[in-house]
Amino acid sequence: MVRRMIGWRFHFGLVVLTGCGLAAAQAPVTLTVDLRDAPKKILHAKEEIAVVPGANTLVYPKWIPGEHMPSGPIDGLAGFFITANGMPVKWERDPIDMFAFHFNVPSGVSSVEVSMDFLATPNGGSFTAGGSTSANLAMLSWNTLVLYPQGARSADVMVTPSVMLPAGWRYGTALEPSGTAAGESIGFKTVSLEQLIDSPVLTGRFFREVPLAPEVTPKHFLDMAADGPEDLGLSQEHIDQFSALVRQTGFLFRSRHYNSYHFLVTLSDQVLHFGLEHHQSSDDRVEPTEFISDDKFILDGLLLPHEFTHSWNGKYRRPIGLATPNYQDPMIGDGLWVYEGLTEYLGDVLAVRCGIWTPQQYRDRLAGVAAVYNHRPGRTWRDLQDTARMAQILYNTGGPFDNWRRGTDFYDEGELIWLDVDTIIRKLSNGKKSLNDFTAAFHGLNGNTGPIVVPYTFEDVVAGLNGVVPNDWAGFLRFRLDTNRAEAPLGGLENGGWRLVYKDKPNAWSALEEEEAGTVDFWYSLGLHVGPQGTIGDVLHDGIADKAGFGPGMKIVAVNGRAFDPEVLSAAVRDAKTAPEPIEFIVENTGFYKVLKVDYHEGERYPVLERVSGTPDRLDDILKPMAK
Repeated sequence: MVRRMIGWRFHFGLVVLTGCGLAAAQAPVTLTVDLRDAPKKILHAKEEIAVVPGANTLVYPKWIPGEHMPSGPIDGLAGFFITANGMPVKWERDPIDMFAFHFNVPSGVSSVEVSMDFLATPNGGSFTAGGSTSANLAMLSWNTLVLYPQGARSADVMVTPSVMLPAGWRYGTALEPSGTAAGESIGFKTVSLEQLIDSPVLTGRFFREVPLAPEVTPKHFLDMAADGPEDLGLSQEHIDQFSALVRQTGFLFRSRHYNSYHFLVTLSDQVLHFGLEHHQSSDDRVEPTEFISDDKFILDGLLLPHEFTHSWNGKYRRPIGLATPNYQDPMIGDGLWVYEGLTEYLGDVLAVRCGIWTPQQYRDRLAGVAAVYNHRPGRTWRDLQDTARMAQILYNTGGPFDNWRRGTDFYDEGELIWLDVDTIIRKLSNGKKSLNDFTAAFHGLNGNTGPIVVPYTFEDVVAGLNGVVPNDWAGFLRFRLDTNRAEAPLGGLENGGWRLVYKDKPNAWSALEEEEAGTVDFWYSLGLHVGPQGTIGDVLHDGIADKAGFGPGMKIVAVNGRAFDPEVLSAAVRDAKTAPEPIEFIVENTGFYKVLKVDYHEGERYPVLERVSGTPDRLDDILKPMAK
């Protein structure tokens, strides 16, 4: 495959396929998806594809953009048939590439029809694989029900899509209707396969669409589908905050790279919960009361700003290793510390600038992020760059001892690095420049455009930063990406006028997280995450509890002779500050009991940010809303 960069744009040339008998430049593929059985968790599709006689190969999308891994949910594919002129065509799966299907086309045949079902049941291997439907809603991810010619570039394969909805259901999508709606079938304009897979459809019986920032062009919409009408009661205050988010992104990026934008929000406890970015929309799946519960709205306040930021950082500007020409070529995740780390930083800042969070809520959350990564012993053997390179594996890990293995740390540790970058720019320029200038130039390249991809390299990022303020940015970034120092990159706090300290009471954010999760946090004292019934969720590797013999999954039965209760353990930690004896535990481990003693005497410890007097409060400056 050949790809070339012309004027910074990623161009896909005409491809003539050899060896498979298919020509991507022929008539558009027609794809009809039937969602009328979505409440039964089964989706149906028919696809007509132009072919030439002889050997042919179709492929099912494997590497899914935004998921950063070969997570194409082919195990959900069922009822897969190929016919030509109404006659069945025998297919054979490739013995090495499970996503490729070989078949022979008889002479005189110019197209084949593919019919298939997708079983929308969760399998845990993919964000979009399953768990996308309920009795009253469905999220259609087109990659689950489409095949395309092997070797074709996704920008060259044109598709004319349509979808059949259950009676009375409404929908939201970035795709443009073709005006060919007939009954429950909705036709959309012909688009490239790249744009189709990047444009999911949210549909449901209980549906609400809210225009945002109506004075802004292109237009923005909040599309919501819920299991019941009561969950669609978004307040005007929150609508105003989302409208402010639209305006603030315009001030920040000085550009827009879409024809319209749709926040597609699934409010349901019957589907998987996550956020997945697309160029002209976002797939945001949250709990049913997300928009009517103040606590849930705050805790997940970064979701929509994060996914929206990806329209610029990740979809328009994309690390070259992730800018693959189709869905079969492996992705290289080296640039995820920009793709996800910068998005995490900008998304959190935008959550404050648009009013979803207060500055104090942001600082409280940031204190927790800084403390977590300053208690991350896995940093001593796995550098941050390796977490990005191994993302395709690490997305499916997590859980106990994640602090030693490390996971997708390029999100939050990446956020700390970009905070450091922002505060250094402000410091070196005496407040005249900031990361805002970098994003305006880097992500605003070419001005307003449609949904195109402009790849970049590490050197391009360095050049962009030097264009704002000259510095040894290459050395700065490489040190933070490649270091095996135990300490987290907390320079952004220091340069921002704050420092990380520990106090005996949790800040408001930490308290809200504990209450929502139903856990008790002794991470910064005993090195334990403890559930409300005493089950140990995790142990800090090489921490004091780890050395005493604790392990994940054990259950605390008693503390200092008293039956376990979260408050009993908290009191024991507090009392140990003035008592010489170690804290004594009785723990159960797979049916066996043991006494463990922890010689700890420093009391309860919770992370907070403390203002450093006499220093510029650059963090406060960062959080201020931008003016037009």
